[in-house]
Amino acid sequence: MKLSYLHLILGFFLFFCGNSIAQETISGTVLQKNGQPIFGANVYLEGTYDGASTDENGRFSFETTETGIQTLVISYVTFEPFMMAADVSQLKDLALTLREDVNSLDTVVISAGSLEASDNSKVSVLKPLDVVTTASALGDFVGALQTLPGTTTVAEDGRLFVRGGDAGETQIFIDGIRVFAPYTPTTNNIPTRGRYSPFLFDGITFSTGGYSAEYGQALSSVLLLNTIDEPDQEKTEIALMTVGGGLGNTQKWENRSLSVNASYINLAPYIAAFPDRNDWQKPFETFAGETVFRNKFKNGLLKLYAAFDTTNFQLTQEDINFSEGVNFQLKNSNFYTNASYSGELSSDLKIETGGSYAYGNTKVGVFGSDITGIENSVHLKAKLRKRFSNRVKLSVGAEQFLTHFTENFHDTGVDVDYGFNNNISAVFAETDVIFSKKFAIKVGARGEYSELFEQFTFSPRTSVAYKTGKNSQLSVAYGDFYQQPQQEILKFQQEELKAEKTQHYILNYQYTANNRIFRAEAYRKQYDNLVTFNTEMAGFDSVYANTGDGFAQGIDFFWRDNESIKNVDYWVSYSLLDTERLYRNYPTAATPSFANTHNVSVVAKYWIDDWKSQIGFSYQYGSGRTYTNPNTPGFLQEKTKDFNSVSLNWAYLLSPQKILYFSINNAFAFNNVNGYQYSSTADANGNFNRRTLRPAADQFFFVGFFWTISEDGSDNQLDNL
Repeated sequence: MKLSYLHLILGFFLFFCGNSIAQETISGTVLQKNGQPIFGANVYLEGTYDGASTDENGRFSFETTETGIQTLVISYVTFEPFMMAADVSQLKDLALTLREDVNSLDTVVISAGSLEASDNSKVSVLKPLDVVTTASALGDFVGALQTLPGTTTVAEDGRLFVRGGDAGETQIFIDGIRVFAPYTPTTNNIPTRGRYSPFLFDGITFSTGGYSAEYGQALSSVLLLNTIDEPDQEKTEIALMTVGGGLGNTQKWENRSLSVNASYINLAPYIAAFPDRNDWQKPFETFAGETVFRNKFKNGLLKLYAAFDTTNFQLTQEDINFSEGVNFQLKNSNFYTNASYSGELSSDLKIETGGSYAYGNTKVGVFGSDITGIENSVHLKAKLRKRFSNRVKLSVGAEQFLTHFTENFHDTGVDVDYGFNNNISAVFAETDVIFSKKFAIKVGARGEYSELFEQFTFSPRTSVAYKTGKNSQLSVAYGDFYQQPQQEILKFQQEELKAEKTQHYILNYQYTANNRIFRAEAYRKQYDNLVTFNTEMAGFDSVYANTGDGFAQGIDFFWRDNESIKNVDYWVSYSLLDTERLYRNYPTAATPSFANTHNVSVVAKYWIDDWKSQIGFSYQYGSGRTYTNPNTPGFLQEKTKDFNSVSLNWAYLLSPQKILYFSINNAFAFNNVNGYQYSSTADANGNFNRRTLRPAADQFFFVGFFWTISEDGSDNQLDNL
């Protein structure tokens, strides 16, 4: 009996002790910002198993034995996690609102004036592979970009002319660091090419206006090239072409990798087989090499890039004023290197820093005179990026540009040296604020001080984006942009000049869905302080001033679709441009000869399984460009005939790693006209005779064999074939 009585007392004791442990009920409702309930959200106390999920009304309720201050956590996909610390007794009848996760893929992207060409971008109009598979590009990234809206067809030049700006208004950067001489040198009526191999880059951002405050010294456009962070495997690449050859190799180690390539181009055999309109004493010849070294650290990445090339040619070109023609000789050597480091100083603070050095030596012989130009340039840059939250990020940075240029002119009895030093210091700051998945803003400013002009410029810039639907958005951008006068001016005149200026206004609409993208962009550019001079060519005896101005306005359209037609990928670009300017030696404001009103590009690629082939097609159209006819009143008052060109290519997969490639530019031999040259003196009847400026060759044929030797046995230089 005593034992049973004891058990009874113990049972009652345990019963009352168990019920004396208080249980609290945690409850509430989880809503979206618009008041709609969130069904299925996870709600729990951090560090415990106590929790529940919200019902169809967004309500939750669960019990816990925890006491004191606890952290309540709510999580749901596409929304930011919510955390609330409070005493358990206060976690009752809560009304909680979750914010959308702005890191999700459907968040608005600021895109006004910017065209992405990347495998990693949320919205990419081109892929890096498009550079080598676009028929008209001939493996040149500049050639591929000339199929995008905003560019102007200037076939005899080869550089980027963007939205009414001349080629000198576009600057190119590699890994965020300035490239001072991005094109191989050439002469009249022979298009240049970009110096750099497309296979070393995996991301391209082509900003046709309204670009970030991080970038300066460009009135119209910036082109950002990013080298590959880490190659996927070791490989060797061999190229045999009708114009030369190339060899590349990539090596990988645990945290390091090295890519090296070299190429040799000699047009002598090609010109012997397909003579053009020039009399070549030494056809174009160039040797080039590039290397990228990468080192991954625990919290950062260091990249070292270097490129070297030499160019040599001599020819005689027809000239209406010289019966024997004009003999032109050029020798150039160019070296460029940069180092860049990006890394994390802490979980919310990143650093990007680097610098570049460029050396160029160009020797030109013309009319019996020898001209030697030497340029040494340096760019130093550092940027910090602070992440305050997923919604607010701030970037601040500083950079320094140093340029020393000298030129020597030598002729019988004449030996003259001239040049300039141009040092520019800059600071910039920019903040990104994402208010929601639908609305974001970027606000920044850039300040630059020119030691040469003793001038400080301030450039505010802002961009706003609003998501109008699940797959569409609107963006607007505004910015001020300054650039020093170009080398051909500064080498003769530095005093009493100042930076040239543009203001950009951009309105952009973009739709992206199901492997299709549509863009429409309207813009207005206002030019001020353009340099003018009073002689036929810039020289010692010219009088210079910043009295020029102008405008450029228009609308660009872009459509790409690789979904609607099986095995077909295509895009269409159209640009409408209205522009006039007063600059250089213009007697009055006029549409410059490098600008045309209408530009159209159509590019298509078709994969044929049975043939193991990709067939490519490119069509480019440009309406007539202005020229001055001295036989009639006016300036730049007439226009050439329209430009038309169809290019075709065929890539045939001999084996998984061997490709045979054929292409022909201007396949239908359209009789294009670049302009006209008039005699400097009138004939006996008072008329100025002229000759037509035709391309050096109406067509260009190319055949190449590309062989890749890699670890997996399937990778090739046209990776998607």
